[in-house]
Amino acid sequence: MNSLQMLNLEHNKLTGIIPQCLANLSSLQVLDLQMNRFYGSLPSNFSKSCELETLNLNDNQLEGYFPKSLSHCKNLQVLNLRNNKLVDKFPDWLQILQYLKVLVLRDNKLHGPIANLKIKHPFPSLIIFDISGNNFSGPLPKAYLKCFEAMNTVSQVNNDGSLSYMETILGYHVDNAIGNASYYDSVTVTTKGNKMALVKIPTMFVSIDFSRNQFEGEILDVIGELDALKGLNLSHNRLTGHIPQSIGKLTNLESLDFSSNMLTGVVPAELTNLISLEVINFSNNHLVGEIPQGQQFDTFSYDSYEGNLRLCGFPLSKKCGPEEPSPPSANKFWSDEKFGFGWKPVAIGYGCGTVFGVGLGYCVLLIGKPRWLVMIFGDQPKRRVTRKTRVRRRTHGSTRN
Repeated sequence: MNSLQMLNLEHNKLTGIIPQCLANLSSLQVLDLQMNRFYGSLPSNFSKSCELETLNLNDNQLEGYFPKSLSHCKNLQVLNLRNNKLVDKFPDWLQILQYLKVLVLRDNKLHGPIANLKIKHPFPSLIIFDISGNNFSGPLPKAYLKCFEAMNTVSQVNNDGSLSYMETILGYHVDNAIGNASYYDSVTVTTKGNKMALVKIPTMFVSIDFSRNQFEGEILDVIGELDALKGLNLSHNRLTGHIPQSIGKLTNLESLDFSSNMLTGVVPAELTNLISLEVINFSNNHLVGEIPQGQQFDTFSYDSYEGNLRLCGFPLSKKCGPEEPSPPSANKFWSDEKFGFGWKPVAIGYGCGTVFGVGLGYCVLLIGKPRWLVMIFGDQPKRRVTRKTRVRRRTHGSTRN
């Protein structure tokens, strides 16, 4: 089928290995095999003449590594490999794909850091970047977050005011008639705390989801430059430091989730400028101080801030006031966090030492050595008395009975 442009077999119960020959069809633009039971590895022999624009293999049981031959598909716009069993590092070579708009790798077994590569404009067209639910580690990728051009300049609507959607134009030739047909891509995303299926992907929907990984370090200020962002989820990582004030510039942001990290400092007052914000979640961090008030912040519930023991103000029940006095130094001495052990091992050690010391002292006083120690803690030792015994010698002149 050398002229095949689209193969859509989604939402079935197909099983087995994906035929490698599908990667060699030079005319194929859409390959959608999502929501089946395919296993084995990904197709690995994509030709240099690859015309793929959409590759949906999500929600199968695929294993193994990313095929580098996929970089031959220069026109690729959508790559969705969500919910498989892929075990590999982040495919850095995907950044050279100039037209890639949707990259979804969530819920696999991917691992390792995401390197800050030296390419000038990585992923220039990317608007949906979802790598949640893996084992990625290290700092957040500064080079990527700084250079996402489409997340700054993506158009919100068409010239006529209607929404713009991602689509693939398929040409056809039937009964000597030549025409075009549109194929609209779809994707399932998690936004505002809920899973949502986008039957059509609006070009205005710009989202980053790095949640449920092991990223560490601080949240980068450059995130505040991604003006078109509507969803930002960095929850369930190991991020530290403060919430950047620059996030207050993201006026199109509708969902913000930094929960279950180790963030410190205050909630920036600049975030009250986010008038489009519908969902916020800062729970289970180490934030302090008063929660800002005004605009959308007056609508958020207790759940948005729970697990921050030093936060105060509405909607929490804890009122803001003078800081409580710090605990006495004795409590700090017994703190498990400072010394790594509690009072029980210390008490056991003191008890054993006391018993041993009393026993040793008793032995010293009993045997009388060392003498200088006995003289300090006890009486003068008694001198031994040597009794002299007279020996009666028998002589020949002794009286016989």
